[in-house]
Amino acid sequence: MGYWFLMLGAALSLAGMVFHGFIGGKIYMENVNRSDLEPLTKSLSLISWHIFTVFLFVSAVTLSYSAYNAGFVIAVYPVIVVNLLGAALFLLLGLGKHRVLLLMPGVYLMGTTALLGWFGIS
Repeated sequence: MGYWFLMLGAALSLAGMVFHGFIGGKIYMENVNRSDLEPLTKSLSLISWHIFTVFLFVSAVTLSYSAYNAGFVIAVYPVIVVNLLGAALFLLLGLGKHRVLLLMPGVYLMGTTALLGWFGIS
């Protein structure tokens, strides 16, 4: 049963990576490029955006590898913790001044990934 939870978490992270990296990245950069931000700020913003894309990829690889290699499940704990912290950040900021964050998939994607990872190793 744990295999399927880990694979579902991996699939969710992989789908999130594709959406975030390609579709979301295009929309995000169009908005950033139309803004009055300085060129360095625009570049750093692009890096920040894609660091999260890389994180989603690493989560997908870690969860799927752990599904096939039981000795590697220790690596799932950091994925769970970082996803929980990310979901909490989206939630806390979204309940404050940044309500728009609750309309974005971050809290749901990260929270569900953490939950699936936890179910997969327990």
